[in-house]
Amino acid sequence: MQNVWNQYRLAIVLAGVLLVGLASTLFVTPETKQAVIIRTGEPHSIVNIYTPDDPFGATGAGFWWRIPFVDRVQMVERRVLDLDMDNQQVLTSDQQRLEVNAFARFRIIQPVTMVERAGDEQRLVSQLSPILTSVLRQELGRRTFASLLTAERGSAMTNIRDKLDAQAREYGAQIIDVRIKAADLPEGTPLEAAFTRMISDRQEQAETIRAQGRKNAQIIRAEADADAAKTYADAYGKDAQFYDFYRAMQSYRSTFIDGQGSSSLVLDADNEYFNQFNGQ
Repeated sequence: MQNVWNQYRLAIVLAGVLLVGLASTLFVTPETKQAVIIRTGEPHSIVNIYTPDDPFGATGAGFWWRIPFVDRVQMVERRVLDLDMDNQQVLTSDQQRLEVNAFARFRIIQPVTMVERAGDEQRLVSQLSPILTSVLRQELGRRTFASLLTAERGSAMTNIRDKLDAQAREYGAQIIDVRIKAADLPEGTPLEAAFTRMISDRQEQAETIRAQGRKNAQIIRAEADADAAKTYADAYGKDAQFYDFYRAMQSYRSTFIDGQGSSSLVLDADNEYFNQFNGQ
């Protein structure tokens, strides 16, 4: 063995140096990562960058090379990441205080921008979290608590996602989705006060609807009475004798029939009330 070392020492040293140089030159990029090659402190190139149109399995993952002692490789996540928000109190437009818990899903689509402005994924999350909280407060603050229980909640989430995405693009990220996990009223006295206020609001709305209904009913009756009076006036103008006869028949019906025969009248036979009986 000593003879082999003495005889091939130079070759063995060169082979070792070559292996060390090769190991420091090549690196492996996993399928789940994007590799940013940083040369002399500045991003130089990207390996396995995320592209939506790439077919499944056709990525740039695998072996890649760098300049030893000059290039530094930073791995950036290629998969969808989570952005969870802690419970926050939000005041709605109808003065309801809500305990809101939300989350977002995002992906890094511009790793160079992310490295330059955020540094890494953890710092990116810490910078996006207050933005999500601010956008959520602004959007929900323009809506009522009742609207969050209807389909309008979907449009609110869309607006939050679009606004958050516009600011996340400045950090090289794309917001895929935003969802509210819970939006509850605070426990204890605030919750009871909110329920009492909601009951009072509904009672006030109901009384307003009833008052409007009574008003509409009066208007309809007045219009009907006016139409009836006009009809009577038109009938009298066309045939006064027939109108007198018709009105007399209505009076006789109301007096002798609708009264179930219990009415008694003691009048002179020449009284005007009985003119229609007398043929006058």
